[in-house]
Amino acid sequence: MDVLVSGAGIAGTTLAYWLSRFGMRPTVVERSGSPRTGGNGVDVRGQAVEVIERMGLLPAVRAAAAAVDGMSFVDTDGRVRGRVRLPGANLEIMRGDLVTLLYGQTRDTAEFLFGDAISAVRPDGHGVDVTFQQNGQRRFDLLVGADGVHSGVRRLVFGPEPRYLKFLGHYFAFADADPALGENRWMTMYNEPGRMAGIYRSGNHTGAKAYFIFASKIFESGLVESPESLLGNVFGGMGWHAPELLRGALADPRLYFDSLSQVRMPSWSAGRVVLVGDAAYCASPVSGSGAMISLIGAYRLAGELASTSDYARAFARYEKGLRPTIAKAQGGLFTGMLVPRTRLGIGFRNLTARLRVAETMAGLENRTQSRVDPLPEYAPLLP
Repeated sequence: MDVLVSGAGIAGTTLAYWLSRFGMRPTVVERSGSPRTGGNGVDVRGQAVEVIERMGLLPAVRAAAAAVDGMSFVDTDGRVRGRVRLPGANLEIMRGDLVTLLYGQTRDTAEFLFGDAISAVRPDGHGVDVTFQQNGQRRFDLLVGADGVHSGVRRLVFGPEPRYLKFLGHYFAFADADPALGENRWMTMYNEPGRMAGIYRSGNHTGAKAYFIFASKIFESGLVESPESLLGNVFGGMGWHAPELLRGALADPRLYFDSLSQVRMPSWSAGRVVLVGDAAYCASPVSGSGAMISLIGAYRLAGELASTSDYARAFARYEKGLRPTIAKAQGGLFTGMLVPRTRLGIGFRNLTARLRVAETMAGLENRTQSRVDPLPEYAPLLP
């Protein structure tokens, strides 16, 4: 079976690996000219750890782990007002580092088309004709959209993006930052009502990342600004190290800005086309679950396809088996903890973190340590 995968991120490279292991022929098309480096820290936990282990990558992922102890909340003078330590079961790694490891494990068993994208899709009862921007037209048995929250495959096959994006009332940005502005091994955050500026400093990397989140419906109101202008207006005059973090972010050519949104779809497949990862069920960056559900979803999709010659049945099993995991991930949001709307809310958050109130923090514990069943076993792997 020839399967085209659009997107060489976490979901796409993982899927290509398992498709190949299960005897299929994957081709991966990626708009970027090479595997994408950079990005923020992502969590690998629950069943995702077992996916990584079955790929033979667990030692490498542990070696590249970000080594971050948790979240630290500070006041305008930089004094720590509360901390939340991450559970020991969490395995956090920079997104770019994880993609590099996944690609290295997959590149010899899958075809990769970098610097290209899909411009047209014509499915029929026997296959999918795909037109590429650079590589002409080819035919595949199946097409998988693993191309992120703003998926081009989803738009071409399932319809306009607004049908499926659920806006969570916030926007976020991240960029490179001066490590001297943050405490080593901590995600340090400073809040004013409705906005957060922070710095993520890994104990295993020389650099650091600045983060900005703010509550707003400004884009929905039709008042659209450039990300740089909007960030300048929202975070200008903020206390702590926010001015230095903002200057660095605005000077970073790789500044990333987007809404906090989830992808909600009634079905993840249509005929011979199926979606995986953020393209189908993005839980948003404040869920801390994006990498986890991408790894698990890619493994389960490949496994179901290996278990039956009926692709429609495989798609249905993939969706039925994964829906409960997605429901938990999309319900487990940290927005209220990261961006309290009032000064009273900021104070209460800091107090509960400082006192480590077990009942209050139970929600965080449940979200960061997924209690899951063992990973499903599928068809025997090929030699």
